[in-house]
Amino acid sequence: MTTARSLAMTGSAKPTDRASIRRTNLGLVLRLLRDSGARSRARIATDTGLPKATISSLIGELVEHGLVIEGELERDGAVGRPGHAVEVDGRTVCGLGLEVNVDYLSVIALNLRGDLVAEDRIAVDVREAGPESVLDSLARLTRDTIAALRERGIRSLGVTIAAPGMIDLDSGTVSYASNIGWRGVAAVDGLRRRLGPAAPPIHLENDAKLGAVAEYLVASAAGIHDLLYLTGETGVGAGIIAGGRLLRGTAGFAGEVGHLPLGLDGPPCACGRTGCWETAVGLAALLRYAADPDDMVCDPSVDLVQRLAELRRRADSGDQRTLTALERIADGLGPGLVLLLDVLNPRLAVLGGYFAYFGDYLIDTVRRQANTSVMAPNAGGCEIGLSTLGFTAAARGGAYLALDTVYEDPIGAVSP
Repeated sequence: MTTARSLAMTGSAKPTDRASIRRTNLGLVLRLLRDSGARSRARIATDTGLPKATISSLIGELVEHGLVIEGELERDGAVGRPGHAVEVDGRTVCGLGLEVNVDYLSVIALNLRGDLVAEDRIAVDVREAGPESVLDSLARLTRDTIAALRERGIRSLGVTIAAPGMIDLDSGTVSYASNIGWRGVAAVDGLRRRLGPAAPPIHLENDAKLGAVAEYLVASAAGIHDLLYLTGETGVGAGIIAGGRLLRGTAGFAGEVGHLPLGLDGPPCACGRTGCWETAVGLAALLRYAADPDDMVCDPSVDLVQRLAELRRRADSGDQRTLTALERIADGLGPGLVLLLDVLNPRLAVLGGYFAYFGDYLIDTVRRQANTSVMAPNAGGCEIGLSTLGFTAAARGGAYLALDTVYEDPIGAVSP
């Protein structure tokens, strides 16, 4: 059973003593309940291969610490005494995902059940503001969210920053993110310093990779373990899941697909080159095609959702310029996606961000291009779908990652 951290970071250590074996078994039970849903103690024993007595002891400890609850009676088969179904609880703990986007900063908090318990977003021109100001704003957003959750009796166990570009995991540094103008920004240390010694553990990860983690945790329930997640932001990135594992690459830079030199029509890229895919299909391209620079939809001080809602209204009302812009985006998406499907052959390709927001205007063209241009028949067996997470995918992936400490050491993570 997969956790966000085993996808995005490293696998769990092998147990070496009785205490670590018990931690491993507690995590095993908790992950089973998260991934497969509520079930009786007898079914848990069958699914994990652990003795029934061991399961009873583990469940008792998890109940005591508020991580699982026992609910309605469930009968195993046609005969036998029914048992109470055990399910994940954990409503008093949460993980926070923070996203640094070109146009906004956002925070999402999820409890252990995956329920959304807090969400906030502020419009920020991140490139113009600069790293120090952005980290100040991010710290305020985090501090206010943690305080509000604490008043509701919910403890924040960890924070993950989702940022675009190339990430150095070991140092918690944004090595290079051309679209926001960051180079060598120590994001983790900067946020930790601003939050002070009481800050929960903080991690940093690439936004597209975290989006892929969030999408995979949904898709894996349907048995899908090879997935391509394509962001639809100012920059275009990819998160790649292969065989249930996040593809990171030798230096962790896998997925920088927005800079594929496809030679499509567009202005010079923020990376300094021309012909990059994202200059033809990224959010900036849509805005450039659909509106004049002084139009409110191009104003980064206006919340992005408001701007996209206005574009959506124009498209739905038949505004020809907006519809033509969306046709250009659909036509531009095809060449890059076909290339990725030829190379990766995923089972599922998910269009995220604004691609999903305008998905009904894009998806038919994109699927047709894939079916006619991918070398393998029927797009190599790949289904192309739209994200249901929208612009929250990266922050959700971050919140899931922040909660993984619970699955690695359930009791230690929630103990005061």
